[in-house]
Amino acid sequence: MSATYSASDKRVALDELATHVRDGDLVAVGGGLSSREPMAVLRALIRAGRSRLQVVGSAHGIDIDLLCGAGAVAKSLESYVGFEQDFGMAPNYRRACESGAAEVADSCCYTVVQQLRAAAYGIPFLPVRSVRGTGFESLHPEYLPMTCPFTGDELLLVPALQPDVAIIHAQYGDAHGNLRIVGPPVADILFARASKKVIASVERIVSNDELQTLGGVNVPYFHVAAIAEVPLGAHPTACYPMYAYDREHTAVYYAAASASAEVFRTDYLDRYVFGCPDHAEYLARIGGEARRAHLATWQDGDAAWMKLYDGAAS
Repeated sequence: MSATYSASDKRVALDELATHVRDGDLVAVGGGLSSREPMAVLRALIRAGRSRLQVVGSAHGIDIDLLCGAGAVAKSLESYVGFEQDFGMAPNYRRACESGAAEVADSCCYTVVQQLRAAAYGIPFLPVRSVRGTGFESLHPEYLPMTCPFTGDELLLVPALQPDVAIIHAQYGDAHGNLRIVGPPVADILFARASKKVIASVERIVSNDELQTLGGVNVPYFHVAAIAEVPLGAHPTACYPMYAYDREHTAVYYAAASASAEVFRTDYLDRYVFGCPDHAEYLARIGGEARRAHLATWQDGDAAWMKLYDGAAS
């Protein structure tokens, strides 16, 4: 079962969050696709030299690709890793899987959800239909067939999946560790319930009273071991309503990742991860407050959002 974290003040620096992740941990990465992924925490993990991580999530992109490009991933239990329609496949992730550097144990979204639910409920397994007849069964000999005693249906039993750590980036949190995720939570609330602990970065740490006015808590404090205030902590993914996804920066990333592992290290990792000793330096390197203001212009309407997107493409 998960521990309960009751300290009244869990505020730490970003790099201290990374100390909660050990080499070889099973890590649930929050957010999804190009939105609200905990990018600053992942960069801190890479700088700290974490390795042999097992990663699990539902519909991910640059976050898992970055970890693979840094050689930090030993096993993928993801349901999808890619850059959506905008850029295409995930180059570092593909290289890691095809070369054998990362073991492929992928599954489908609903199966992962059921495994996390089992862990959250404190039961050893749950049934699914979603994997039957696919190649996923060959990747998971631990999945077991079952004939339902009530209906006679053929089902598959999948074991509970309890991540060692869930890493979540939210818009708001308080010192106690309560989080408010604005917009689609993706699998983050389930991650919090299923994992042994949560570490969180947030755009703003506010009082508990203000948190209530912002919509209340959807990840309660007792799941959260530590929290850090990290403005633009999801960059280059979006964190609405604060800022849109940075397509221009993602294009720089994707070009380096597509070239080769060596080019990615010299042109991206050395510049934006290892070359930035802390998040403040990373923010300065991407353009600081001017960049934040630029990415916030999506709020001016559909035309402004499209101008932001199209302008970054040119």
